[in-house]
Amino acid sequence: MSNAVKGPASYFPSIEKKYGRPVEEWQRLVRDSPLTRHMELVAWLKSEHGLGHGHANAIVAHTLAESGF
Repeated sequence: MSNAVKGPASYFPSIEKKYGRPVEEWQRLVRDSPLTRHMELVAWLKSEHGLGHGHANAIVAHTLAESGF
């Protein structure tokens, strides 16, 4: 049986390596943003913080799922 991480969290190690910040910091930025819609947050992470689409999408999806949105 595999314990491999699946879904958005599977991107987290590469996000931390590529951008040099812990995922918790990215999630805090998403939570503190006045934006609330998924794609608005993805676009914001891409334009303001230089994240790629897949990485931004993974952070937003995981953060919103944890928050119950």
